[in-house]
Amino acid sequence: MANMYLLFILSMIMFIFGCLVFVSNRKHLLSTLLSLEFMVLSLFIFLFFYLNFMNYELYFSMFFLTFCVCEGVLGLSILVSMIRTHGNDYFQSFSILQC
Repeated sequence: MANMYLLFILSMIMFIFGCLVFVSNRKHLLSTLLSLEFMVLSLFIFLFFYLNFMNYELYFSMFFLTFCVCEGVLGLSILVSMIRTHGNDYFQSFSILQC
């Protein structure tokens, strides 16, 4: 029981650190995407241990993992298209109004 509580706390600390990195890192798009994936991974760990603790089935965790993979692929495709059009992934090098 105590180990499960420590895993809940660890996953929440991981999520908070991911949020701090996401808020503080504004230079590269790749580092922002990596911090988002770290937050999603910590939420997946929390969800997995919560479902195990409550003796639920783990089908929802598979759906969550599938949507997380789709989110990661979309982020990488945006990164590749920005590098092709602008030459780098700096936020200062492109404008939001530019298509």
